[in-house]
Parts: sequence; C-alpha cells; structure tokens
Amino acid sequence: MIPAGVRDAAARLGDLPAYLYDLPGLEAHARSVRQALPGVELYYAVKANPDPELLRVLEPHVDGFEVSSGGEHAHVSALFPGKPLALGGPGKSEAELRLPHHRLHVESPGELRRLLATGLEADVLLRLNPGLAVEGAALTMSGPFGMDEAGVAQCLPLFTDRVRLRGVHAHLASGLDAPELLRLARHLLDTDHDEVNLGGGMAVDYTAPRARFGWAEYGEGLTGLRRPGQRVRIEPGRALTAYCGFYATRVVDVRRVHGRAYAVLLGGTHHLRTPVAKGHDQPFEVLPEGRGQGVTDEPVTLVGQLCTPKDVFARDVVTSVSVGDVVVFALAGAYAWNISHHAFLMHPHPEFRHLTA
Repeated sequence: MIPAGVRDAAARLGDLPAYLYDLPGLEAHARSVRQALPGVELYYAVKANPDPELLRVLEPHVDGFEVSSGGEHAHVSALFPGKPLALGGPGKSEAELRLPHHRLHVESPGELRRLLATGLEADVLLRLNPGLAVEGAALTMSGPFGMDEAGVAQCLPLFTDRVRLRGVHAHLASGLDAPELLRLARHLLDTDHDEVNLGGGMAVDYTAPRARFGWAEYGEGLTGLRRPGQRVRIEPGRALTAYCGFYATRVVDVRRVHGRAYAVLLGGTHHLRTPVAKGHDQPFEVLPEGRGQGVTDEPVTLVGQLCTPKDVFARDVVTSVSVGDVVVFALAGAYAWNISHHAFLMHPHPEFRHLTA
C-alpha cells in the first residue's frame, strides 16, 4: 500500500507530521487514465487538491481544469496561462461571472440573467439536476445544485449571439463505479446536445486502497454511447490525485481508557479531515520505530491532538503500535489538507514533501 519512496521518506520523519506526495505515481496514474479515454476531454477538478506540484504533473495529461471560485481561477491561471478553464460553482459572485473561461457552468436562470447583464461574451453549459435515481453513491449532488426542466426552460430563450449555449453539465453523484456512471451517462448523452460534460464522481474505495476505478471499462462505454460529433468531457478530481498523497505522523502516546486502546498521534484531523468528512476509517500502515508503551494485535483507535472526541482517524482497527512509531495514512491526495480546519488550536502546519523518485 505504501510505495518504497514514501516509506523511506516517512522513516526520516521529524517531529512535525508531513504530507508526502508521490509524483511519479501520480504521473503514471494520470497517463493511464488519459490513455483509457480516447475521444473524451479530460479536465481535472481543482477543488480535490490544488497543490501546484500536483497540478504541474497533471497538466500534460489533461485538456483543461475545472475551477469553482475566483481563487482557484487565479491560482490555475498563474500556473498555466492560456490553459482552458471551466468555471463552475453554485453561487458565483459578480466578479466571478466576469472571469475569462473556456466554459461557464450556469446553475440557474437568475445566474444566467446576471451573466447577461455584464454585457460580456460567454460560452455556457447549463448545469442539470435531472432527478435521476442514483445507486451506490457516497454523495448525491441534489438540492440546490443545477436546474430541473422548468429552470432549463426559463434559460433557453435568454441566449444571444454573445452569451452562447454550448451544451449541458451534470455532476450527479460521487463514489460511483463504472457501470453506474455509464448508466447515468446513457441518459445524458441520449439527447440533442452537441456538448455534454458528465462531471466526475469516480469511486475511490477507502476500504481497499489498492483498488482503482474501472477507467478502461468507462472509456470503452463512453465510446459506445456518444453519438458521432458529440463532444464529451469529464471532470474527475479525487480519482486522479487521492492515490498519490500520504499523511505521515508519529505516535506520541498509547493509553487505555475504560478498556479501549487509543494511539494519540501528532497532528490530527485539522491536517487530514477526510475521515471525519466521509465518516470512515482512513487506511494506514504502522512503521515500527518506537520502543515505548504500546499494544500488540488488538483493536486500537487512532486519534489526533485536538480537544474534541471527533478528532479520529480510524476506530478499533486491529494493529500493533507503540510510542514513537510512524503511522502513514494512504489515500490522502484529495479532499485532505485543503478541506481541513487548519487554525483550530493553532498547532503547527505539516511539512509538504514532493517525492520525485
């Protein structure tokens, strides 16, 4: 689960926790995904992880980037001037509506009217909320995201020769496997739209860190579903970068409370919020370096330094761990540091190491 280069870097860990990014692993994964998607445009959803070094590795393999705020837009534009950007987000400000873009994902009739009022040119995809049944999703993007048929009907008469309708966008759910994503794609591609953005949502299985989404099956399926001349785009985020990221830290205490064993780690979910956000056990491996108090082959709950019982990485996982050991959490390359509450208790930030071999 832990590549040799990451393991070596973790073994040299000091007192600060660190994010270790496996750049060769990311490059190989991005290349394989690109090869599995002939004829499909590939954009990376920057919200998953905007780390500049990761973006530099991804850039040759993607057709563009999907950004969801003015901050993301400025960040990516500075790194890759001229690279196509798709601008999304459910509540765009006036300033964001004025940003240059390749495509702008419009969420509502009201947003389209505000865009028209700017007097600027724009190429628009209407974001759909079609109410399709989604099976097996970790998260469904329902509620205020996108438009139903009534909202789309209000938008259609508003387009002009300056604000042009190019097609539709629909990110319906997260955590889906290839067959379910293809089932949803069939509904969206079987239309008269010349351009369809299918969003992301490719499954990352935190219970099976070595598993990968079926990119070859998905690419082959899309080839069979799209009609001649139809422009198809996808926007994966987590499924591209999750696997390259590792959060390494050290055990500072092992204690038993009411018969349950706890390993207290430096850092916490203010660095790696993923397990709290998704409500799962973050996969990990213990590198036995310590010689202090510990437990052997029994259920242990791994927690951080925060003053809250919610600061939990993993609950009651059978393992052996001692004070001084290094713990390396896998699948920490997406929705990890960038969604964490860094300032809580004002602990030091982790180090960031970009491994090139």
